[in-house]
Amino acid sequence: MKVSGMLGADLDSAPVAIAELEERGYDAAFSAEINNDPFFPLVLAAEHSSRIKLTTSISVAFARNPMTMANLGWDLNHYCRGRFTVGLGSQIKPHITRRFSMPWSKPAARMREFILAMQEIWRCWETGETLGFNGEFYRHDLMTPMFTPRKSDFGGPGINLAAVGPLMTEVAGEVANGVISHGFTTVEYLQRVTIPAVERGLVKSGRDRADFDISVPAMVVAGATEEAFEESRRSIRAQLGFYASTPAYRPVLELHGWGDLQGEANQLTREDRWDDLGALITDEILNTFALVSEDIDQVPSLLKQRFGGLVDTWMCTVDTGEPARQKKFIKAIQSH
Repeated sequence: MKVSGMLGADLDSAPVAIAELEERGYDAAFSAEINNDPFFPLVLAAEHSSRIKLTTSISVAFARNPMTMANLGWDLNHYCRGRFTVGLGSQIKPHITRRFSMPWSKPAARMREFILAMQEIWRCWETGETLGFNGEFYRHDLMTPMFTPRKSDFGGPGINLAAVGPLMTEVAGEVANGVISHGFTTVEYLQRVTIPAVERGLVKSGRDRADFDISVPAMVVAGATEEAFEESRRSIRAQLGFYASTPAYRPVLELHGWGDLQGEANQLTREDRWDDLGALITDEILNTFALVSEDIDQVPSLLKQRFGGLVDTWMCTVDTGEPARQKKFIKAIQSH
């Protein structure tokens, strides 16, 4: 199993953070689009690293268009000498229409076309052939020499797509290089929804499972000390409660017979009772969504037991507290 680590959004600390991730043996480093731009930290990471792969997980596709995203991906992949993968996500309708003031419709179909348009733009830049993409949502059929990027030995980057529902997951299997499962997922959901949808998409594209990466930011309740363990448990309960309040994630709960929890959690958010969300998460729910271990050194073997044969990359959020111990921890996961 490959291991990806969080780079963070702070530009001042990015050079040190990427050096530490690379030295400790992580396979990749990811940045997220939450309250900062996800690409700026990766530029610094590219400058201060040589081996580790870089990715966004995620950058919001529908806040941009295929041409702007294609430019970002092309430039960053060239700068880091082919180590970049662009991780895309759709976000949800209120954020796209009200926060970004961008159009929203048929998210899975729109995302499929968004990725195909990016790939067509990169093909144009790589081959010099005429750009001609005309779809339902996007049109890109103008590319003059002045606006064509310089040739790159590395071309466009790979694309991973964040997905929860079967339609978006099938799109990932058809047109992307990997799928980024949500942290709010379970082994049963992976087996019954995610992987079958990936396989349907792969059949459409004529590819094998070996050509595709499934990554999961699996939640872990663990800590190097008893205090750290208790804080981790409290934090993960709160995070799970927050995710449970989101209507788009209700199908994950319904698969386990917990559909009513979504309505309860959502009502708490409407009442501005955010601090009460964690109390909705029982021990059964916690252990279903998260790995719980009071011995942090047992996490690698627990990951293997739960996700072995299902997942290719784990997006690691566990800190053992010591650089040497963390390096050993990462190597243990990679060996499974």
